Amino acid sequence: MSNRHLSRTIAMQALYQWDFNGKENKDMEDLVMQCIREFAPGFDDDSFALAIVKGVIKNNVEIDKQIQNYAPEWPLDQITNVDRNILRIGVYEMLFDKNIPDKVAINEAIEIAKAYGGESSGKFVNGVLGAIFKDLDQDGADEQK
Repeated sequence: MSNRHLSRTIAMQALYQWDFNGKENKDMEDLVMQCIREFAPGFDDDSFALAIVKGVIKNNVEIDKQIQNYAPEWPLDQITNVDRNILRIGVYEMLFDKNIPDKVAINEAIEIAKAYGGESSGKFVNGVLGAIFKDLDQDGADEQK
């Protein structure tokens, strides 16, 4: 497993806890480090996971708005906590992280959804992020990113 894939998984676990606990603004660095200790002992590259977590939290309102726009039949509170936070990471990387190609963000999100979500999580994440990508691609926003 690559370091970035593991970092995204750690970020998902930290965001899961943050979301589950009512989005309390705890010290997210401590939460990421706790996830590393618990799920990836010996992992020493916490900067990427922490950047994702901070980026998702900073842009949470816009990210959630995008999820609601592209999954209108699924209110945010009805999307499982795992899927919701995987989508948040994917949307964050697609819209706000200039260093991550959109297709990489989508593929990584799908793989994490398949590993940690339910039976249809991979398809659901693919559908939402794919629709966002299609609109970004049509708008030429991917080139601007």
